Amino acid sequence: MSDSETAATGAETPSSSELRMRAVTIGAPQRIDGAIELRPYDAAWPLRYAVEADRVVRVLGSRVLLLEHVGSTSVPGLPAKPILDMLLVVADSAAEEDYVPPMERAGYVLRIREPDWYEHRLFKGPDANINLHVFSVGCVEIGRMLGFRDHLRSDVADRELYARTKRELAVRHWKYVQEYADAKTEVVEAIISRSRVPGAS
Repeated sequence: MSDSETAATGAETPSSSELRMRAVTIGAPQRIDGAIELRPYDAAWPLRYAVEADRVVRVLGSRVLLLEHVGSTSVPGLPAKPILDMLLVVADSAAEEDYVPPMERAGYVLRIREPDWYEHRLFKGPDANINLHVFSVGCVEIGRMLGFRDHLRSDVADRELYARTKRELAVRHWKYVQEYADAKTEVVEAIISRSRVPGAS
């Protein structure tokens, strides 16, 4: 379609990142078409995590090899989207038959499937705003997520840098939340490089 045809129809040419997002999302990606809602740190977030973690363990039992609160809601003092990020480690995240059916019966919805990125899977909660990330035991991303969290909890300068970056980016207009997340990548990687995450440069 030419530029003039695009203008005439109002159609948008998707970016490469949007095409990838569509490829890995189960169902249509949710658009926000606006700014990102950030809230001041809420001491209730760890309590909400504990409730959700208990529910996941009740659903999956011994298939849960590790379950952790990650992301900005897990770091006291950080502003965050009011969405809990949770890290679930199972034996093999690609073996969906081992854990997806019981999760779906409990009301969880599988929304992301990324075979080419550590076989990452992501569930949304049945009645709570969560992102439940699933990886296989031994995946390098597990250490990166936990190391990033732990570093931000202990390093005031990097925590303030990350908070400032989040606030500056959040006020911009975004089509998808993932675009906002991608925009933070450079700062995130710089912070990880200063942390004690195994393999960090």
